[in-house]
Amino acid sequence: MAEPGVVEPDTDRRWRLRHLPVLLAASAALAAVAALVGGVTDGLTGALGAAAGVGVTVFSYTLTTVVLAWADQVNPQLLLPLGLGLYVLKFSLLGAVLVAVASTGWAGLIPLCLGIVAGVAVWTAVHIWWLTTVHARRAHN
Repeated sequence: MAEPGVVEPDTDRRWRLRHLPVLLAASAALAAVAALVGGVTDGLTGALGAAAGVGVTVFSYTLTTVVLAWADQVNPQLLLPLGLGLYVLKFSLLGAVLVAVASTGWAGLIPLCLGIVAGVAVWTAVHIWWLTTVHARRAHN
């Protein structure tokens, strides 16, 4: 028998992705708010940049969640190499994209960056909330 709060292997294969709909819904709401704030402060360019920034974060975190859930299901020993590989790949791509966007002189760069920061903050906060409330209740039942 597993420790309290620990899911035994194969008892519930969906637990690894169960939090994703809540995080995606919160991120969609954030993207709408970011677009609104970006639009009010910087026009269409600000709206697009801010919403795109949230989208970059959502894509990145969703990719990591799905790949690591798959790896954990297939072979938990894949978690570390895939997690580290994704981390290096995503931050390299993010850096390259930001440098490429900055080199164009696009006015939406700052809203894009702020959208990324807001996306990280909201995703992390909602994930912590989900783990400490919803998941914690399920683990104790």
